[in-house]
Amino acid sequence: MDKQVLLINDLAGYGKVALSAMIPVLSHMGFHLYTLPTALVSNTLDYGKFDILETTEYVKNSIRIWGELGFSFDAVSTGFIISERQAELIASFCAEQSKRGVQIFTDPIMGDEGKLYNGLGSETVIQMRKLIAVADYAVPNYTEAAYLAGTRYSPESLSRQAAEGLVDALREMGAKSVVITSARVEGQDAVVGYDHVRHERFLIAFQMIPARFPGTGDIFSSILMGNVLRGRSLENSTRRAMDAVREMIRINQDNVNKFKGIPVESCLNLIA
Repeated sequence: MDKQVLLINDLAGYGKVALSAMIPVLSHMGFHLYTLPTALVSNTLDYGKFDILETTEYVKNSIRIWGELGFSFDAVSTGFIISERQAELIASFCAEQSKRGVQIFTDPIMGDEGKLYNGLGSETVIQMRKLIAVADYAVPNYTEAAYLAGTRYSPESLSRQAAEGLVDALREMGAKSVVITSARVEGQDAVVGYDHVRHERFLIAFQMIPARFPGTGDIFSSILMGNVLRGRSLENSTRRAMDAVREMIRINQDNVNKFKGIPVESCLNLIA
């Protein structure tokens, strides 16, 4: 394997989230990695206090210089986007890359459990829709999918029809394949998706472990992306990501400071 992967996400100084979580996973899986930090973040947002340095000018200049130097990638992954201008820059870059056959993976990081993360507002939803529109693979959680589609978040269980309708709503926005995590479908915690390569729908139920760590979504999307790039089906890639993340949570569920995230470097043996 000799695939070049660009990760566009934030970099936290304290805590295993975003780039700090994704780099170890995808390096372990054998990819050549390049990074474009969208922001420097003092620590994971769960602590309640944090500082964020936006890097939009750096992003703009890096994209220009890379074009002049002729750098190329096989896949681009986008995560946390901090401003409308940054979203427009990155969406334009991804659209251009897509025309060249580059695969675009988008994790529209915005919120969980029915609400947006600390410091994020409705403008973030508008920004993320621009990234969804150019994605080959979109991997939101249920909260993010509901915000993107403009539908009501339901703390109750969804019908399978409603869950698949939410997948279709994101596909209508431009995403080719969609995987929605952290949903509750017909009384079960589940991941629901659509694979545009195989033209297949799937729903995978799982048992929730009562422990929350920031960054598990970044680990999940990294493992999923790595397996798709290895040529596996989206459903198989999703299962592999679910199994690995669940085992990481199980092993670390008694950690005292969960705000740090999963100590991913000590868990790389769990990634198939």
